[in-house]
Amino acid sequence: MDMFTYLTEFSGANPHLALASGFLLNFAVAYVIIRFIYCRKAANRNFVFTFLAFNSVVYFIMGLFTSIELSIGAGFGLFALFSVLRYRTEAVPIRDMTYLFIMLSLPILNSIFFNSGEYGKIIVSNVLIIGVILFLETGIGFKNTLSKNLLYEKIELIKPELKEEMLSDLRERTGLKITDFTIERIDFLHDTAEIKIYYNI
Repeated sequence: MDMFTYLTEFSGANPHLALASGFLLNFAVAYVIIRFIYCRKAANRNFVFTFLAFNSVVYFIMGLFTSIELSIGAGFGLFALFSVLRYRTEAVPIRDMTYLFIMLSLPILNSIFFNSGEYGKIIVSNVLIIGVILFLETGIGFKNTLSKNLLYEKIELIKPELKEEMLSDLRERTGLKITDFTIERIDFLHDTAEIKIYYNI
């Protein structure tokens, strides 16, 4: 008896244990993504609780639906619900929203495959998802460029002909690999300028 046949018989004979097993598999994949990929470059880890909590709750919600058609409909309903959900306390960066979307999609995918006995697809899809996220986060073939706003006081360097000198000064003072900058606002009264710098990590 192969592993997939055993899992099929196991899920039919022990529905409660099957639900728990599916949850543990789903949570393990979510934990790997968040702990070993997301947290490597996350400056703010306040959303870790949100990611894993959403992932866990959505899986159990999907577990309530025995019909695959109903599960798919419920999945789209959840996406519609969270598409209008707003965090009023603080702005959520695009990268964190992407991981939130992944954490919401993962339990829907795993629940549907697990309930339909497609255990091979569970393994393949989860491995590929982890691989794609890891590939994108490592930036292979891409330059990961970030931006940051600064208040700059050496206003004499904002002249176009002194751009390289200003870039050198910014790199030395910030320690960042700054590639470019834009001047957002100039305050001649206080001899300062609000600038946005662009740098690679």
